[in-house]
Amino acid sequence: MINFSKTLDQKLARILAGKATRRDFILADAKDADMAFGITAPGPNRAGTCPHGYNAIDGCYKTLTDYREQIRAVVQQGLIDIMLLSASNVEQLAIEEKLFRNSPITPAARANDTTDVWAVRGGKYARFPSRHFRTATLEHIKYGKLETNPHKPFTGADLGLYSITFTNDLEWDYRALEEFHDFRLEAEKKRFRYFLEVFNPNVDPGIEPAKVGGFLNDSIIRCLAGVTRAGRPLFLKIPYNGPGPLEELVSYDSTLVVGILGGSAGTTLDAFQLIHDAQKYGAKVALFGRKINLSEHPLAFIEFLRCITDGEISPVEAVRAYHGVLQQSGIPAVRSLEEDLNLSPTQQCYS
Repeated sequence: MINFSKTLDQKLARILAGKATRRDFILADAKDADMAFGITAPGPNRAGTCPHGYNAIDGCYKTLTDYREQIRAVVQQGLIDIMLLSASNVEQLAIEEKLFRNSPITPAARANDTTDVWAVRGGKYARFPSRHFRTATLEHIKYGKLETNPHKPFTGADLGLYSITFTNDLEWDYRALEEFHDFRLEAEKKRFRYFLEVFNPNVDPGIEPAKVGGFLNDSIIRCLAGVTRAGRPLFLKIPYNGPGPLEELVSYDSTLVVGILGGSAGTTLDAFQLIHDAQKYGAKVALFGRKINLSEHPLAFIEFLRCITDGEISPVEAVRAYHGVLQQSGIPAVRSLEEDLNLSPTQQCYS
């Protein structure tokens, strides 16, 4: 299962052996948003003209063709370690186009799509307690078709993201853990690796906001304490709830590789400061979706993320340099440099 031609496997091996340097920070581009947002997933079409001629009330969006072209460009750049996709895009790009065959980047697929990520326009699903759901099958992610032999070489992806959201509601969390149990057993039988995404409660959990980080940490450790090595995730993907909760989780179990998710787009400094702070307080992985996809220049954005984690530049310096690239490339900035050097209120709380 381990493929040392892939940077993910190389870095994980060094991390778990205690031999990692800051250059072993794992960076993922989450291009699985079509399983959450639908048509709006590729981002706004800033060119101002809709290729289909239809202008929606809330704007015009890029197409699936555009989205796949963005993915190809990021893979060709080669600075990330994981490209997270929907199963249908794994089929097109990994199986049919063989995009990852000679690439150091590992393809992965969203293995379940719980209701709290159903973010369609006009939808209200995310307001209710998260409910388990799986669109993709592991066979289709690995092979693009049903396949009964788990030892057959796969042509798609053998890595997936499994998502769970604890709500502090006994009935909902009990059901979510039952489904997680079934997934783990199936994944082990079918030789499928996974990383675990755990969100903060998507509804009011009935606890103080300051205690959400502790609730999340306890829920993660409690649900994995009964899982032996064969069924454990490669790493975690969690919200950044500040230095204290992150350090607590990282220090508890040195074999548990902790990663953070990017969340909403925000300012450029939000993204650059987040990855800097997360690495500082112990995270080894960052998975940024909207922050990359909604940036004016995704390839330059990724390059500066990598420069920050490699210790070559500070977040503020990176924002200034990023705006310099936009200017040189003739790409209009969404925000002025002054605006982009500000942190959002949420990010300010953690910095």
